[in-house]
Amino acid sequence: MADGSVTDAEFEQAGLRLTVDGAVATITLARPERRNALTFSTWRVLARIGDTLPDDVRVVVVRGEGPAFSAGIDLRLFTAEGVPGEDALGPRDEEFIHGLQAGYLWLRRPGIVSIAAVQGHAIGGGFQLALSCDLRVVADDVKFAMKEPALGIVPDLSGTKPLVDIVGVPRALELCLTTRTVFAEEAARLGLAELVVPVDELGKAVDDLVAAILAIRPSTAAATKRLLRAAPDNTLEEQAAAERREQVVLLREHADEQR
Repeated sequence: MADGSVTDAEFEQAGLRLTVDGAVATITLARPERRNALTFSTWRVLARIGDTLPDDVRVVVVRGEGPAFSAGIDLRLFTAEGVPGEDALGPRDEEFIHGLQAGYLWLRRPGIVSIAAVQGHAIGGGFQLALSCDLRVVADDVKFAMKEPALGIVPDLSGTKPLVDIVGVPRALELCLTTRTVFAEEAARLGLAELVVPVDELGKAVDDLVAAILAIRPSTAAATKRLLRAAPDNTLEEQAAAERREQVVLLREHADEQR
């Protein structure tokens, strides 16, 4: 792998595994004995995965090992004992939190399509990780919840933006301040899941989605993602202009190939 890549020991401390098969990278949350709870090391290693991802990767799948996607932050961080090998949880500055957010932010890059394959619990930071992905394919036993306010903190891993974009401010406020659980049927209705399937069909559903995405020309997929990501903040005229710019580039690319 490239310089700056993650060592086996760092992957183990973070509770993560990474496999790259051609154009597809799979990130597995691999601490099933703790329902894939997240720590500072998890978020830092996720950021480094994004920094060192091979250029030819087009799809990133994020999944959890075992019956849960992720129970969110490891609650041992809130205790005096803490988590072995991890910093203690205490007062932090914005730069520290920004470093943790970097573990999620790269999943929105135009050059990749990120897919969360979610089964069981996706709580707090786990919910925000799923929200950071472009698409969410969920099992029918999924349980989404934003539990941070119940711990006296706010969701701070960049999840509030996609949550509001998907469900709107009133519903996002209700979900965060009640910290209630959203099950599969409601998740689909709210737009938090693009597809709901039986637990034993989750892997196949994700594989089928990956295959469909890879059938699209890479530059076209990237241009389409850029357009759609920008659309909510653009006026109609701005979006129409963005469509023109992207199309001109793609048409020129096609013409160059035919020469």
